[in-house]
Amino acid sequence: MDTSITQALLLGVVQGLSEFLPISSSGHLVIFPWLFGFSDPGLSFDVALHAGTLIAVLGYFWRDWCNIFHLRDDMPEYRALPKALLFLVIATIPGAIAGALLEKEAETVFRNPLLIAATLFIFGALLLITDLFGRKTRTLETVTLRDALAIGCAQALAIVPGVSRSGITITAALARGIDRASAARFSFLLSTPIIFAALLANMSPLLSAGVTLPFAVGVLSSAVSGYLAIFSLIRFVERASYQVFFWYRVAIALLIVFFFFFV
Repeated sequence: MDTSITQALLLGVVQGLSEFLPISSSGHLVIFPWLFGFSDPGLSFDVALHAGTLIAVLGYFWRDWCNIFHLRDDMPEYRALPKALLFLVIATIPGAIAGALLEKEAETVFRNPLLIAATLFIFGALLLITDLFGRKTRTLETVTLRDALAIGCAQALAIVPGVSRSGITITAALARGIDRASAARFSFLLSTPIIFAALLANMSPLLSAGVTLPFAVGVLSSAVSGYLAIFSLIRFVERASYQVFFWYRVAIALLIVFFFFFV
C-alpha cells in the first residue's frame, strides 16, 4: 500500500463521511484521487477504510443490535418489530447478489467520471422528490417485509458509484412513507451486514498488506468521521430536510463535468 499519511487521513475522512451521508462513498473515493492526482491506494486500503466505517456503525448502534438480538430490551421500537433481524437479512440479499454479479463492472466501466456525475444528480433528485412529497408518517416500528424488500432492492443499485448506498435506501424508505429519522436509522442498520460482508470477501489483501501507519490512520479517520456523520445526520433530519444533500450532489456533479472537459 503506497499511500502517504496525508492521503490516508483525507481518504479515511472522505470514506467515513460519505458512507453514511447520502452523497456516495464509492463515487467520492473514485473522484477525489482523480481530482487530486493521488495514486491508487489499492484494494487492501479500500478494505481498511471499510473496517473503519464498520467500527463506526457498530459503535453507534451497539444498543440497537443488542435489542435486535434480544440481549437487552430497552428500545420499544424493536419490541414492536420482532422480525427486525429477519427484515435486515432479507434487505441485504439483493445488494449481495448485485455485488457478486457486477463486481468487475463496479471496478471498471462503472467508475467513469461522467457516469458518476450523472448518478449523483439523478439519484440526488430522487432523494429530494421523495423527501418533499413522501408522507413521512411511519416510524421504525411499522416497517414490514414489503418495506424491507423494497429498500433492499434499492440498495442493490448502489453497486454503481454515485448512487449512494445510504442515499438510495433512505430514498426507498421515504417513498414507502417512513419518516426521515427512521429512514436514516434503518439505512444505517442495513449498512452493517453489507459492510461486514464486503470486509470478509476482501480479507485476504488486507491481511497480506500488513498493518502500517497509513493503514492505521485510514482506519481511525474513517471510524471517527463515520461516527460523527451518523450522529450528525440523525439529529439533522429530525429538524430539517435532505435538500442540502441534493444541492451538494449537484455541485460535485458539475465540478466533475468541469474537470472532465476543461482541465
